[in-house]
Amino acid sequence: MSTPVFLTGRAADAAVALGDDALVLSHRLGEWAGHAPMLEEEVALANIALDLLGQARFLYSLAGDEDELAYLREERAFRNAQLVERPNGDFASTIARQLYFSSYQELLYTELASAEGELAPLAAKAVKEVAYHRDHAVQWTLRLGDGTAESSRRMQAALTDLWRYTGELFDPVEGLPVDTAALREPWLASVSAVVRQATLTLPDGPDRSGWTAGGGRHGIHTEAFGRMIAEMQHLHRAHPGATW
Repeated sequence: MSTPVFLTGRAADAAVALGDDALVLSHRLGEWAGHAPMLEEEVALANIALDLLGQARFLYSLAGDEDELAYLREERAFRNAQLVERPNGDFASTIARQLYFSSYQELLYTELASAEGELAPLAAKAVKEVAYHRDHAVQWTLRLGDGTAESSRRMQAALTDLWRYTGELFDPVEGLPVDTAALREPWLASVSAVVRQATLTLPDGPDRSGWTAGGGRHGIHTEAFGRMIAEMQHLHRAHPGATW
């Protein structure tokens, strides 16, 4: 892929927001290294994390220096949705987060691939990666939901707990040539079909669990995000200008 030209204004902001989603989730998935329930899953989660990291690098390169954007911005400068910054929790929580996000990302990139602009080349390539990410989450949702009583309980708890973070995915992203609000219904249909097949249920609506998340696109993040960013940026900030 050729080196892209820099975007400016709202288009650059949109690229950074999508890059933040990918970078933060990549880091979260990378935290499973050495802790996944089986060796095969170590490889699968690492591959998904690397795909997301590649997306983040390309998106950042559209807006500026990728290292500066990843390692030298303060917490409030990140524009990722709060869903992707949620701690891994148990394996069911990671799978629920991945099902919600990859289902959204597949729809988003499909729309971006057909739109004109600098994001189309990335989207055309990434939509194939994201289809795998979603399939991985789907298979584990089915396996856990329709497995033992304990795996079903944990998968249901994870879906319910993270539901409050899904609404923000469909908030407008200025500079993005996609109506994100219009993705909500196909996303809900897609996720609901998987959850039903897994013999699980989704909350009745966005307010079922009370408080709903929001603000990540405006730099408002959860407490867990601050700790994650400090860990992610520590080496770069401790050795400014170092190369290896």
